[in-house]
Amino acid sequence: MAEDYPDPPTDPPSLSAAALQSELDAGESLRLLDVRDRDEYEQWRISGESVTATQLPLAKFLQAKVTGEADNLVADVAGTGPITVVCARGEASAFVAGLLTEHGFDAQNLSDGMEGWARLYEAREIACDAATVLQYRRPSSGCLGYMVISDGSAAVVDPLRTFTDRYIADAADHDASITYAVDTHIHADHISGVGRLTAETDAEPILSERAAARGVAADVTELTGDEILQVGSATLDPHPLPGHTTGMTGFTVGDVLLAGDSVFLDSVARPDLEAGADGARDLARDLHRTLTERLAALPAETLVAPGHYSGSTTPADDGTFTATLGTLRDRLRAFEMGREAFVEYICDDMPPRPANFERIIAINLGTETADDDTAFELELGPNNCAASPSDAV
Repeated sequence: MAEDYPDPPTDPPSLSAAALQSELDAGESLRLLDVRDRDEYEQWRISGESVTATQLPLAKFLQAKVTGEADNLVADVAGTGPITVVCARGEASAFVAGLLTEHGFDAQNLSDGMEGWARLYEAREIACDAATVLQYRRPSSGCLGYMVISDGSAAVVDPLRTFTDRYIADAADHDASITYAVDTHIHADHISGVGRLTAETDAEPILSERAAARGVAADVTELTGDEILQVGSATLDPHPLPGHTTGMTGFTVGDVLLAGDSVFLDSVARPDLEAGADGARDLARDLHRTLTERLAALPAETLVAPGHYSGSTTPADDGTFTATLGTLRDRLRAFEMGREAFVEYICDDMPPRPANFERIIAINLGTETADDDTAFELELGPNNCAASPSDAV
């Protein structure tokens, strides 16, 4: 049952999730007041280099309305400038923003709260010589996905189930039909949209043979060897890139590498989500081979389009989260390390695992199910698929 919140004393201005992201992209200073409980705030919050955030629970503001001490609470809000108030769904925050507005403070409400933030999904076109390539990003989690479009056909790579309708609409806007729905690996941080796309379109579900061997229950087309996927006049060429998982597979389209969770713009993938800590070292050795041998077959000019980015990642000049392979070889120390030194470096300081990752993996394998609301809740949280926040030299 939804919780009832008092009406705002006065209607405050509101800020949409998209507008907030635009301010973040522009590097504007943001002063956030999060009125969720402390544990919710610690688990997942809006962050960034230009963000100053303070957590104060709603209860303090309910009391302040009675006592008239809102001014004292504002003194505890770090930063300067307008205050954007945040909660789970934009209801409690509307009350607090209204209270602050009534007291003469420059405050606004993040409409739809963190739930609206989680539903923000944006797309930018990546420069590609062979096809139209859209990069989708979900700022709330750092997930990146892709659509490749050529001559009336489209392939969606690493789709999220929550945004199935978006892919279908975008393909239609480009006068294309979705012919392939592809996962680069079994994901541990979000619910795959491959199954839903397959059910709602004529798309063929694609997964590498090694990924399917983990026990995928659904019917999928298993890629073996160097089979290519024809998308209009373009081709998706598979490249096994194991290390994050045994079945991790990237795809090149023209001069762009859809790298999945192998290498990111400021780090490399973590190796412990498939086989746990016991198997992490073996997968780390495989990841080292991916970085130093498998990717060595690709030109330095190859444009790497990864599966994730972090809040500290700097986008390219065109706003996409891409960089040339040559740039990453120069930027990331992992490319220069010997195998065993790399294993120690990657495995000895692993960040927290993604929330609910074991159940998310089970759902993506098809051994468990979840309705849409449950699936949405399970995947809320930050991107924790990198080995570290930054591996840059």
